[in-house]
Amino acid sequence: MLRLAVLISGSGTDLQSIIDHRNQINGEIALVISNRKNAYGLQRAQDAGIKNLVIKNQDELLNTLKEEKIDFIVLAGYLAILGKELIDTYQNKIINIHPSLIPSFCGPGMYGLHVHEAVLKRGVKVSGATVHFVSEEVDGGPIIWQEAVSIADLDTPEDIQKRVLEVEHKILPEVVQWICDGKVVLEKGRVKIR
Repeated sequence: MLRLAVLISGSGTDLQSIIDHRNQINGEIALVISNRKNAYGLQRAQDAGIKNLVIKNQDELLNTLKEEKIDFIVLAGYLAILGKELIDTYQNKIINIHPSLIPSFCGPGMYGLHVHEAVLKRGVKVSGATVHFVSEEVDGGPIIWQEAVSIADLDTPEDIQKRVLEVEHKILPEVVQWICDGKVVLEKGRVKIR
């Protein structure tokens, strides 16, 4: 059974989606870490009986993950760039959820509401969410799964965000479940689902 760490920065709704499905996941959410002490996701972890910490320093983060014998890391609204040493240590063992259909609307500066503002400005009619492996290139790791949703009837970034979050909350726990079941295979830089 994999020991999972979920990294957050904010309200923790993606974390909550994993907590809500943990009976179907063959893994343990062993630790929740935030880089912001006022992140509501810490309270969600507390309410679910999950150990939670505030860590801002990358070296301390890596040391804590090792001490806690973490096997796999889930970035669930974690608004910080991971350092090379951490990415190298957990090569192909870190995933992220991004609120667009990568490769569109991703990369440095594209997070949270900024993504949905850019989507609206461009006039896109379909958006969605992507779960991908983390690499040193921001939002550049191999894509595991994507799901699209129509946003043609929406006209505010907040409404787009709300609809895309519904997709995030569906696909993130599914991908975590697949990973814990050994169904996600990375071959020659491409992901296959068994």
